[in-house]
Amino acid sequence: MIETLAQTDLGNLPHIVMVCYLIMLLTLGVIGYLKSKNTEEDYYLAGRKQGFIVSALTIMATFFSSWAMLGAPGMVYRDGVAFILFALNVPFSGSIVYLIGSRISRLGRAKGYVTPADLVTDYYGDSAFLRILVALVGFLYVLPYVVIQIRAGGHLAQQIFPDIKPMNIVGIEFNIFQMGSSVLAVITMLYIIVGGMRSVAWTDVIQGGLLLAGMLIAGLATVVALGGIGDYFNRVSTELPKHALSVPGTSGTWTPWKMMTICMFASLGSMIQPAQWMRYYAARSVNALRRSALIFAVVLTGCFLFGVMLVGLGGRVLYPPTEKVVTQQTIGDTHDSVELKSKIEVTPHEKVKRNDQILVTVLNDHAPKMLGDTLAPILISIILVAILAASMSTADSNLHALSGVLTRDVYDRFIRRDASQSERTWVGRILIVVVTLLAVWLVRVGDQNPEFKPLKMIVEMGLLAIAFSTQLLPATIDILFVRRASRIGIICGILAGLAVVLMFTPVLSMMAGGTPGGDKLLGHVGDLKKLLDVGFCGLVVNTAVCIIISLFTRKPDTERKQEFENIMRRM
Repeated sequence: MIETLAQTDLGNLPHIVMVCYLIMLLTLGVIGYLKSKNTEEDYYLAGRKQGFIVSALTIMATFFSSWAMLGAPGMVYRDGVAFILFALNVPFSGSIVYLIGSRISRLGRAKGYVTPADLVTDYYGDSAFLRILVALVGFLYVLPYVVIQIRAGGHLAQQIFPDIKPMNIVGIEFNIFQMGSSVLAVITMLYIIVGGMRSVAWTDVIQGGLLLAGMLIAGLATVVALGGIGDYFNRVSTELPKHALSVPGTSGTWTPWKMMTICMFASLGSMIQPAQWMRYYAARSVNALRRSALIFAVVLTGCFLFGVMLVGLGGRVLYPPTEKVVTQQTIGDTHDSVELKSKIEVTPHEKVKRNDQILVTVLNDHAPKMLGDTLAPILISIILVAILAASMSTADSNLHALSGVLTRDVYDRFIRRDASQSERTWVGRILIVVVTLLAVWLVRVGDQNPEFKPLKMIVEMGLLAIAFSTQLLPATIDILFVRRASRIGIICGILAGLAVVLMFTPVLSMMAGGTPGGDKLLGHVGDLKKLLDVGFCGLVVNTAVCIIISLFTRKPDTERKQEFENIMRRM
């Protein structure tokens, strides 16, 4: 993933920085353990005592993975200004934390909730099916993200330690990719197991700080490379082709409607997934969470615009990609008609190699000119750690949340209802080990067999993970603001929404491919995916089904509605 940085002569500096960083994470895990109490509330929510700075940074670190350092600038490099509209995703997400997260936080503190299902089932009635369904939505979001981040650790190791030969450990051979992914997973697992939410939050503070610094340093290096602010904007406006300076962008992908639905509904899905939801519960107070939301919206938007976006556009000037117009034949509405469609294919500059390498290419070539030969290797080493930190901060939050969901919503309710607080926290730790080992195994087998279908399925579903979590939105909005839906309506809505989202995964091609009309159905689904956000499509169906079913089914009683309304009035 970071080939150009690996080509810089850094000596042993990246190794030293990396080891120091990993030791620091484990140390924070131990400190978190020493300050912890052996209860579910402390292990999963840090005793509900997180201040606004820690909350802001842990929400940021969970929100963005290594995609923020690699994928986002790569998309701007490929498509131009159109993708900068994606920055609206951040302030919109901040407003969700302020408006929705604060209400979730208030209810969680008043009622002692730990997971999303605690809140949903308490309001609609303690339905076993609804609890499992909400837990399933969380599982569909979390597991793919964990697998993807662990794979990122393997790619990072390949670039930092390219000369290390495969090693035989207890009779099993590991190449550097497998060792890197395993080490990242094990270290992440250890500090979560030891320190729980407290350690996850503290490490997220450091990882979030590294992520923000990496964005801004890369943006500054790009501006300096182009001769300063004035020259930067002059060259971008004159040297980039017209389609790179307008919507829908070079690839024609980012239409205004699609960008709007992505910014709105991907934000909603990202901010009501289990790891974020549990951060709302963990905040010291509603006011602390609201201050965190403001910091999140302002700081992260600034870093996005003045960091990765500057890199993507400036990188197009420094390393112009090759563009080629390609004409494709497609079947029209009738089988007898043929339509010709043209699109622009973008091939990265030979020095960039892949779009997601633009940030590290700029740093590799221009950081020494900005900082000198002494400071530049230190900076590049820190950026390497920042990319790793971005992966770990997403993996640790999601592993920790998945443990809470499985323990609280499955083990506590259906296996050992009378389990002690200590037993529950230890079960949570064991589940973290099990899920981590499963993810490592999937990554290892997938590396040995690129056509390994379970891993390919998980990666594909990982791209749609946010769409899965978005299906909790109707229940969330109803509980917090509307209070007119029924339990059956919510259940049917979630099932319908999940079914729609699954249509955009390989599940549909496996079921419909080769069947009469199946190819045409797949074509229509593909066209729909190009126009709209997947989560939005599922949400529309989810909401419609929920409203219709709720009209004819029993809703929560008046006393329950009044109880929730009274709690939120005290905000």
